[in-house]
Amino acid sequence: MSALLENLRHICGDAHVLTHDDPQTDLSAWERDWRKRAHGRALAVVRPGNVQEVGAVVKACANTFTSIVPQGGNTGLVVGSVPDSSGQQVVLSLQRMNQIRSLDPANLTVVAEAGCILQNVQEYAEKAGFLFPLSLAAEGSCTLGGNLGTNAGGTQVVRFGNTRELCLGLEVVTATGEIWHGLSGLRKDNTGYDLRNLMIGSEGTLGIMTAACMKLYPQPAAQLTAWAAVPSMEAAVALLGLAHERLGAGLTGFEAMGQFSLSLVDKHHPQLRIPLFKETPWCVLLENSDHESEAHARLGFESLMEKALEKGLVTDAVVAESLAQAQGLWKIRETIPLAQADEGLNIKHDISLPVSLIPQFVAETDALLKSKIPGIRLVNFGHLGDGNLHYNVQAPPGADGAAFLKNHEEEVNVWVYDQVQAFNGSISAEHGVGSLKADKLPHYKDPTALAMMRAIKLALDPHNIMNPGRVIKI
Repeated sequence: MSALLENLRHICGDAHVLTHDDPQTDLSAWERDWRKRAHGRALAVVRPGNVQEVGAVVKACANTFTSIVPQGGNTGLVVGSVPDSSGQQVVLSLQRMNQIRSLDPANLTVVAEAGCILQNVQEYAEKAGFLFPLSLAAEGSCTLGGNLGTNAGGTQVVRFGNTRELCLGLEVVTATGEIWHGLSGLRKDNTGYDLRNLMIGSEGTLGIMTAACMKLYPQPAAQLTAWAAVPSMEAAVALLGLAHERLGAGLTGFEAMGQFSLSLVDKHHPQLRIPLFKETPWCVLLENSDHESEAHARLGFESLMEKALEKGLVTDAVVAESLAQAQGLWKIRETIPLAQADEGLNIKHDISLPVSLIPQFVAETDALLKSKIPGIRLVNFGHLGDGNLHYNVQAPPGADGAAFLKNHEEEVNVWVYDQVQAFNGSISAEHGVGSLKADKLPHYKDPTALAMMRAIKLALDPHNIMNPGRVIKI
């Protein structure tokens, strides 16, 4: 391996090939996942500065059959971007590839490198007078490449779609180190297989995305946020339908939060003032983006809420009167995962279901889990507008979190995923498969689809060096 390391240093420079040989170098930031559930050991962390260096690194690794783990901000939740414990894998960090290369106002596109922090892309677009709508809780640290690798969703999927829908082109280094220059930004290109969409969501198992051409949108004239108390999940789904009817394309966000989820925020982050949650089982957060005026946006919200109150879908509601108030409401929603972590170790599920079936799924699965494990607590929240729930499970009060995971995680996953399958859902909505769900996929994925995925993997990465053991096992 010494020859490989010397070659990598020649390609990227000594300062950008980090190994355990230097006692002053701490690689834990690259070797430990965000949830601190996995801690591997890398042969080296390599930080190329441009696509040519990425190609050369991949060729060097391919020549020695050394597997590569691509990594962006390392904020993933399914252990998909850290090395195993062998000490033989190269972590290829894209953090240095963080430039925004161009913005085309006529084409409504921006070309950014994979290591760009998501929030930086948002702010760059905003300064140019445009909206880049991908938004999620980790946007201050996650990278565009990671968003593309997992096909991240976020809070504005209702209007703008997942990351896949926002991408028009890619620059990719293949498993043999060749560079695919696909950053054209065309909205129509019917010249064969859709390689762009094949790469998006592949979690680095087919190639390394080094840059992307992303869609931009005009900035709305006004964005209003409302917080509503709803009496049931059925009412929340009915409110979603009414919001689509009254707000149309202006509906950009629709989040549902269970009472227990909000109680954890209230307990661990009391500085956040949570409205209406103590007397209702569910709260909903809505965002209306209007391209006419704030007055028009407010009129739409008022009309929606009046009708919802009349129908009994909402028991009370507040509309943010300022940007600061709106940001405060969104901060409550974004803090739920942190508050759950403060409460202790937990079992996370990132699932998607047909929206119409969510009330029945929640009722049945809640009852099932509570009958199996008395005292179990359910932290249920998520992007109801696109059918994506973060259906998480907390240990009973006073129970040891580590012991709870050790004794119950596997069976809880089976119970939840079996229910998801029974309701025609997916066991991964926006977090990816990684290694945590790779063993589960054969049980819940159509076998023909799985065979096609294996064939694609073997065709594009015959030596299985690209993030092996993630998504699909060969």
